[in-house]
Amino acid sequence: MAGIRMTHCPCSNTHYINCCGRYLDHGETAATAEILMRSRYTAYTLNREDYLLATWHSSTRPISLELARQPPSQWLGLTVKRHERLSADRAIVEFVARYKINGRAYRLHEISRFIQEHELWFYADGDIMQR
Repeated sequence: MAGIRMTHCPCSNTHYINCCGRYLDHGETAATAEILMRSRYTAYTLNREDYLLATWHSSTRPISLELARQPPSQWLGLTVKRHERLSADRAIVEFVARYKINGRAYRLHEISRFIQEHELWFYADGDIMQR
């Protein structure tokens, strides 16, 4: 999706090019699990399955997400509640993502686990928090 034209990054109020565009379009490495999680949220908003799979840890990565086969989502916002480094190569990020499908609003509250290998962060898995 090089050359994407958007003002604000979906993960924040910052300019896309200076935020997640650095990771999705230009291949920069996310320095923290929180930055990776934000870029993955943005990838979901842009249906960037390639980026999502590339940043998913090999031990838990699905073969495909089949995003193109799913009903279109309208992503409304992201709130990061906490980011905690648990050890030299493990971290968690708790977040809430809001979205709509067919006009119905949803809220995803997750505590995601991340693994760092060779200075690269990867999403491993997460626990969805029930209301």
